[in-house]
Amino acid sequence: MAASHELDAFQVAAQYSSGALSPVEFTRACLERIDACEPRLNAMYRIDRDGALASAKTAEARWRAKKPRSPLDGVPVTIKENIYTRGDPAPIGTRANDDTAPQPADAPPAARLREAGCVILGKTTMPDFGMLSSGLSSIHGITRNPWNTNRNTSGSSSGAGAAAAAGYAPLHLGTDIGGSVRLPATHCGIFALKPSLGRVPVYPPFIGRVTGPMTRDVASSAALMNLLAKPDARDHMSLPFEEIDFLKGLEKNLNLKNLKIGFLPDMKVGLPVHAEVAAAAAAAAKALAAAGAIVEEMPSFLTVELLDGMCRFFEARSYNDYAALPPAKQAKVLPFIAEWSTWRAKNFTGRDVMAAYNAYIALRDVTVRSTQPYDFVISPTSPVLPYEAELPSPNNDPRNALPHIAFTVPYNMSEQPAASLNWTHSTDGLPIGMQIIGKRFDDLGVLRLSRALEQLRPAQKPWPQP
Repeated sequence: MAASHELDAFQVAAQYSSGALSPVEFTRACLERIDACEPRLNAMYRIDRDGALASAKTAEARWRAKKPRSPLDGVPVTIKENIYTRGDPAPIGTRANDDTAPQPADAPPAARLREAGCVILGKTTMPDFGMLSSGLSSIHGITRNPWNTNRNTSGSSSGAGAAAAAGYAPLHLGTDIGGSVRLPATHCGIFALKPSLGRVPVYPPFIGRVTGPMTRDVASSAALMNLLAKPDARDHMSLPFEEIDFLKGLEKNLNLKNLKIGFLPDMKVGLPVHAEVAAAAAAAAKALAAAGAIVEEMPSFLTVELLDGMCRFFEARSYNDYAALPPAKQAKVLPFIAEWSTWRAKNFTGRDVMAAYNAYIALRDVTVRSTQPYDFVISPTSPVLPYEAELPSPNNDPRNALPHIAFTVPYNMSEQPAASLNWTHSTDGLPIGMQIIGKRFDDLGVLRLSRALEQLRPAQKPWPQP
């Protein structure tokens, strides 16, 4: 058998079907891979060895009986800590919640995977309250980038990004409210999809919050979407069921000829775009044009005021949570987060909060209008390369904590699907991803263009062996 970290979800399932590989055997190999890399990477919060092996055993029986629950029955998956799983606590990345009780039920994404027979290996790490694009957490410690353990994974789906790059399993789930699956994807060199809001039901639901697949290749994420994109009454923003086979949709090559693509090389807001990131983005745009697409450079639609409004919106939301904690628990919150959520939000008036909410509405409006003329838009995912592992943000400033999400946060607010695909690597061997944005509800289109770019991109470096 090839090493577990070298097999994708389809290779695994094919070998299950033929009998060349058993779910129990492969699950053990994944657990051994995790043991070999932890705690150096620190991507896992909880590892459920007994539960995973028991689940693998029942999947093995189904494959032998030729009655798998789904095409991914028995394929191992990791799930981000804040996606509730029955019997596991969810401290949401912070030591302030170190006494939180186990969850009584699976959240919708976890429930769909369990129903499909996927083997849940355990839960991955995240930063405090999911409000850092970093691998730093007061309860989990530092999650490190497999490509260079001195570098950051970004976040907040930090553990999922590291686990995917290191080959802990073929499948991973993260969440995204401002870039939290896409930013780890670009820093860790993987693929991640932020679906349209409501496409994958979540609980508890919130403005802009989605659950998305994080995998090494586009097709594996498409296969996960087939399991995840099912309505659930617990999410009041859940979309009606639509008969979409995301995986089958990839089998027809997207016709790039005359496809109108907007190229957004620089938001002109937040952190400046690193020269190597800019070069990678330009190369991706050129490749699409060479393949027949009509690629048109587009201006930024984000302003300093709108980005600051979104920062205020997140600060007000987080301060509301922080202020509800007793002093002893407040003292356990990562100091960076404590300062970020209080330095101005503690003095917000009702007018301030409404102004922040109105910034969300305005950003939603301008994002949809600016991207409407194009079939798709491409841009860098992050303006920066992976930064120091120990830092809570690239600029390490709690009073300006989110300048690096300018490329990603607009599409959470506009509810449009957006993905990150690795394009190339820096001179230091660090991944550089491209963001692919589609019209609202066109998740399949984003997956199809991502697949086309996956075939057009330069040869990729071998996966890291941390």
